[in-house]
Formats: sequence, structure tokens, C-alpha cells
Amino acid sequence: MRSVTFIHVADLHLDSPFLGLPPLPKELKRRIQESTFRSFSKIIDIAIDKRIDFLLISGDIYDGEDRSIKAQARLRKELVRLHEKNIPVYIIHGNHDHLGGNWTTLELPPNAHVFGDHVERKRLVKTDGTTVHLYGFSYPKRHVYESLLSFYKKEGEATFHIGLLHGQVEGNNDHTPYAPFTVQQLLTKGFDYWALGHIHKQQILHMDPPMVYPGNIQGRHRKEQGEKGGYLVTLTEHSEPSMTFLATSDVDWETIMIHIEKGSTFHDIFLQCQTKLQSIRKEQVGQLVDLHIELEERNEELLQKVQTGEFIEILQEGEEQEEAFVWPYNVRVVSPEVEVPLSAMFLNELEETIQALSMETIYEGPLKELFHHYQAGKYISPLTEQEMNELIDEAKTTLFTTFQTIGKQR
Repeated sequence: MRSVTFIHVADLHLDSPFLGLPPLPKELKRRIQESTFRSFSKIIDIAIDKRIDFLLISGDIYDGEDRSIKAQARLRKELVRLHEKNIPVYIIHGNHDHLGGNWTTLELPPNAHVFGDHVERKRLVKTDGTTVHLYGFSYPKRHVYESLLSFYKKEGEATFHIGLLHGQVEGNNDHTPYAPFTVQQLLTKGFDYWALGHIHKQQILHMDPPMVYPGNIQGRHRKEQGEKGGYLVTLTEHSEPSMTFLATSDVDWETIMIHIEKGSTFHDIFLQCQTKLQSIRKEQVGQLVDLHIELEERNEELLQKVQTGEFIEILQEGEEQEEAFVWPYNVRVVSPEVEVPLSAMFLNELEETIQALSMETIYEGPLKELFHHYQAGKYISPLTEQEMNELIDEAKTTLFTTFQTIGKQR
């Protein structure tokens, strides 16, 4: 039976600026700023080792429409490695690296096949006669809100038909709704695989045929947690597809919870945190850790000691020199509170004020200048509904906790 093996990645965001990083030693900051390149290099290593038939990149190769020379040079270097092994690459551009940007261009090697601004078909023929028809388009501009699925049509005879699409599935509010689609719409096309991009979380929307978001290849902030990478896929005639996730991120963002029992001393807490951090160390992968310490009983003296900068510094000591570093960038302590009731009328008014917040009030309020700034506005996307709700929830928690504290002090 005829088959093809390929790697599917998306949302490389090469040369991401990693804005909003916590304070870090220069060694770690440099490592993180190189992490998108290092992750992509790992993908190319695997592609060569596995002798894949081709590589698919489903949009947002670059982090911005200006496509830095550094990012282009590093991409070209890796694709040349594939060219030397006769491995073709099929590329679509997304909203971050759309075709309408203004940049100085470095030409890609001949094995790189880039889809234009309209849905088109590209054909691959293996030496054994297996044929693959690939369909896709690159964003002509940053914002593509309309669906282009009507232009995805199977053309000609081929062993396999594969669609590349950078867009958002209906019902997902994590990202801006570009090039929207539904699973049912994709099913009607009769393709053998859908190589999706735009959503930064790994998601398999459907298995027969596979409709796959591989997620981005490198987490860029604390909300993009866990392992990142791509999928190694084998499609075989008259057989189930084989899919294996490839963890290639160079630095992972993690949240660790540690429960501290009653009667524990400061030394006990330190040893427990140190042991836990050591236990999660991964070979050749750095980790940025948001450390949550849950105290079983409230102890003001311990709270004061653990919340000092000195505590996190002793946990960080020497980690900047490690290839597989485990760096706690934040320590959050949770302890039982003595509940003091607040005025019911006050709480109701506060709740009503919070509920009245909306996308419009946020954008036209404190964030208006940021989103309309002539430079900053180019590098940020509007908040999604989920992100807005998370911000409101965090603000609500902070307000209620603050007023509880004030109540205790009276």
C-alpha cells in the first residue's frame, strides 16, 4: 500500500520578541529569545532523521509582518538543510506574516513551495508513483475574516489530498476569528488530512480524516504552558493514519502546586520546593516555573519569609548556568484566610460594576492609547473574549481580596 510521511507544524513565530518576560539573568533571557529558532532546528533534525517525504508549515512563520532579516536567514538555513536531503517544504503565510507586509526579502531554497494569496493546488509525486495534491493560500493582508473554504476543491487524481488552512474553528474564542470554518465544512471537502494553524494549543478536531492544530512550536508567555512542537504523520491507503506528537520546545512554561502540611518549618518548605523543582527537570529543555505554595494553616511568620525576594533567589541559585534550567520566576503563596463579612450592599455594587465591563469599555478606556498607538498597535491583536474574561476575573479576585484585607485591619 502506498503511503506518505510528513511533519506538520504551524505558528513558528520565529524571532518573537517575548514581550513582558519576568526579570531574568542575561544568560536565560538570551536563551529564551533564541528558543523559537532552537525549536525549529529540532524539527528539522527529526525530519532528516525520519527521512520524511515533506514538511508542512501552516502559517505565522514569522512573528511580524516586517519579517526580520535574522528570522529569514535562520529559516533559510534550516530549509537548505532539507533541500540537501531532497525534502520539499510547503508553506502558507498567516495573519502575522501576511503577504502585504513591507520587508527586505531573502530568497528561499528551491525546495520551498509557498502558496499565493488565492487557494491553489500544488502536486508532489514520489519515486514510487504516490501522488499528493496540496491545497492552501497565504493571507494577502493581516485581517482575513471571510471563509475561503468554497475555493478548496479536490482537483485531479491523487493518492492523497491535503489541505493547509490558517484559521479558527467555530466555537473557539481563544484567538481572533480569522478565516473561520466548521468541522462539518472540512468534512465535505473529502480531503485526507487538514493541516491547520492559528490556534496555539494542540488540538485534534477530528480523526477520520485528521483535522489537526499542532499548536505553536514554542510557548511565548505564561499562558502558553507545557510542551510545544508538531506532529509526525503517516497516511497509508486503506488504513488508519498514524500521528505522533513531537515535543520540540526549547523552553517550557509550567505551573507547579506544592502543598505544605501543618507544623512545617521554613526549612521544610524550602526542601520541599527544591525537591519538587529538581524532579521536573528535563534533558536539554529549560523550564520557567510559576510556583504556587499552598499552606495548610495560616502562619504569618512563614508567609513573610516565603514571600520575600530572598526565598525565590535561593531557589534560583545557579540555574542560569544549567542547560536544562528550572527557573521559578514567581512564587505565589495561598493560605487559609479568616473570613470577615463585608457589607452585602457594597459587594452587590462591586459585582454589578464588574459585570458591566465589556470589550468596548476596555478598548475605549485604559487600553485605548495602547491599541491605537502608531507603533505598538502593529504588534498586538485585540483581546479575545476568553482573555478579556480572564482579566476581569483576575481583577475581581484582587478587588475582593483587597477589601477583605481592609476589613480585617479595621
